[in-house]
Amino acid sequence: METRRKLICSQRQVIFILLLLGFSPVSAETRRYSVVEETEGSSFVTNIAKDLGLGQRELSRRGARVISKGNKLHLQLDLESGDLVLNEKLDREELCGDTEPCVLRFQVLLENPLEFFQAELQVIDINDHAPVFMDREILLKISESSPPGTTFPLKNAQDVDVGHNDIENYALSANSHFRVLTRKRSDNRKYPELVLDKELDREEEPRLRLTLTARDGGSPPRTGTVQVDIEVMDTNDNAPEFEQPFYRVQVPEDSPIGFLIVRVSATDIDIGANGEISYSLFQVSEEINKTFEVNSITGEIRLNKQLDFETTQSYEVNMEARDAGSFSGKCTVLVQVTDVNDNAPEISISALTSLIPENSPETVVAVFSVSDLDSEDNGRLDCSIQNDLPFLLKSSVENFYTLVTDRPLDREKTSEYNITITVTDLGAPRLKSHLSVLVLVSDMNDNAPTFTQTTYTLHVRENNSPALHMGTVSATDRDSGANAQVTYSLLPPHDPHLPLASLVSINADNGHLFALRALDYEALRAFEFRVGAADAGSPALSSEALVRVLVLDDNDNAPFVLYPMQNASAPCTELVPRAAEPGYLVTKVVAVDGDSGQNAWLSYQLLKATEPGLFSVWTHNGEVRTARLLSERDAPKHRLAVLVKDNGEPPMSVTVTLHVLLVDGFSQPFLPLPEVARDEAQADSLTVYLVIALAAVSSLFLFSVLTFVVVRLCRRNKAAPINRFSVTEDHFPGHLVGVSRTGTLSQNYQYEICLTGGSETGEFKFLKPILSNIQSHSPRSEIEENPSFKNDFGFSIQ
Repeated sequence: METRRKLICSQRQVIFILLLLGFSPVSAETRRYSVVEETEGSSFVTNIAKDLGLGQRELSRRGARVISKGNKLHLQLDLESGDLVLNEKLDREELCGDTEPCVLRFQVLLENPLEFFQAELQVIDINDHAPVFMDREILLKISESSPPGTTFPLKNAQDVDVGHNDIENYALSANSHFRVLTRKRSDNRKYPELVLDKELDREEEPRLRLTLTARDGGSPPRTGTVQVDIEVMDTNDNAPEFEQPFYRVQVPEDSPIGFLIVRVSATDIDIGANGEISYSLFQVSEEINKTFEVNSITGEIRLNKQLDFETTQSYEVNMEARDAGSFSGKCTVLVQVTDVNDNAPEISISALTSLIPENSPETVVAVFSVSDLDSEDNGRLDCSIQNDLPFLLKSSVENFYTLVTDRPLDREKTSEYNITITVTDLGAPRLKSHLSVLVLVSDMNDNAPTFTQTTYTLHVRENNSPALHMGTVSATDRDSGANAQVTYSLLPPHDPHLPLASLVSINADNGHLFALRALDYEALRAFEFRVGAADAGSPALSSEALVRVLVLDDNDNAPFVLYPMQNASAPCTELVPRAAEPGYLVTKVVAVDGDSGQNAWLSYQLLKATEPGLFSVWTHNGEVRTARLLSERDAPKHRLAVLVKDNGEPPMSVTVTLHVLLVDGFSQPFLPLPEVARDEAQADSLTVYLVIALAAVSSLFLFSVLTFVVVRLCRRNKAAPINRFSVTEDHFPGHLVGVSRTGTLSQNYQYEICLTGGSETGEFKFLKPILSNIQSHSPRSEIEENPSFKNDFGFSIQ
């Protein structure tokens, strides 16, 4: 388990190295090293820094790595010292088998800048295996008639070592009849051959038991022995002979089991039992014995196991033809396995980067290698990907490919790519392998939030409750993750006098707009401000939109009466001549409403009158007119209650009280004072002093005005009595005050000012409208006294 974890860790370290494999400069020179097998791990092999001509610390600085095919980590590089040491004990027989020399290829990769060096490590064989005979005992039957010099091939011993450590010779224990010769086959393997030196005599010695020793060429040499049991047979002096000593056949690797490979044939000139021949495999390995079967009677060799060219390309099969006696003949059958395209290409990912940032230049996505166990055209490969993708393949060394981006990627257009790597060999039929690589494009903050509208218009009715949800602004961001998290805020208004912070707030997460306090249409009918939307990217991107808030009017203001004034100390009295015609304009109620629209449409209605039917009020303009002719029977004083109502929902209204005095004419110099209840004097002395001071100032001002008016009147009408003035059309032509058509007034009015001569208080009289069709009044026609109210200066305005 620990070894596996180390292997996984090493593979991860190699990933980054292989990413750059396609771009590294490769040294053309291959450096060769050697090590003896079974050398302990951590043993010194060479100093890479010296071999490459680098400084001792340059390896560490440049991130040197040792990589090998299949990520088998046989070597380890010490970056501090530059020593290349063994990572584990090497067994040449396990690594290479019978192959000689045993060479392990590896590469040294340097970064910053990138360099790539090829190297080979030869594992030198040691004599760590002794020869071994496959059989525990060799049984020979030799005819006594065999002449001296007759040879008897024996089964050879097996030694997994190679070179000079392989079997060197064979030796036979001391005897008087036989000696052993060491022979070499075509594959350079040595086998023993027993040679008869002296004729046998079955009667003297019917059985011989010898010891055959196989010795290798190692130092010290190793040996293996087997017992050779020789049975001396009666005369059978002819051995079987094959028609040819060597057979060569070619067999496709996809041949079925039972396929006939070859038929061998041998003859024996003996007759009878000594001429009957049986065929068998001779001196074959266990692999050959499992792969082929021989018909002992016919000599047919058939396939007993599926062949695999990629594992074994040829078999050397030794055949023996033995008669019923002790004689046998030998031949060799060389079976050559021909390759067929039976292996699909293989794809091995060495490094993979599945997450690619958008807008990046050429980026390495994957480094992979391709291989095919077949040979020649069956093993030649072609690698490709889809044509409609922004990626391309770059070929590297030793069937390595690098998958890179062809142009910057845009996540907003395509967020992921499914790349299919297709590897095809050139065999017949062609075989393919596919590998799918999913590449995800990571987001970069390259899109600012976008509002759904550039301008938002919100309608809010006045007198709203605080924290009212007025509306929502919304912005979207085409990015993803934190780059698409939008935060809303209020931007400083262009108008510095707009208290935006006390009017509106915004929810930073969802863009909800709330009114912080009740709005007043009469104070603020509309306002606008800007909102910003910023994402959470780095750097953050933002945009803004305009929000226009229109305050809708609510009927929250009752009509306000401008005339007659309702806050005076005494009611205003309107004078109407008894000679007035029906429709005579008595006065006009002037009112306004702070609301707008239909909430400010005012209507007037006569609620109450002293004498119903005498006066009427026009609904739309508030004019109070006589409804019929006046008579002597009509009361002189009238009190009218007029209702002023708006058109809101619910409607609001105000009631105004009018005092109308019927007079015979306007010739009376003054009108009696209104009967107003005097307020009791306050006991507070300070108030008394203030009243005295105010009265003194007011009296002085009144005296000055009265003096000025009397002087002017005396100059114009010296014949008139000092204490009485006739009011005619010709009096005071230049002093008539005209009230033009303003507000809701519908026609012009004239008012006359006159001074009361016999008044105890010296009041300033303000008479009522004078129309052009009213004639001079008789001196007898005195104006009845009307209630009066005083202004702040002590004048009594009637």
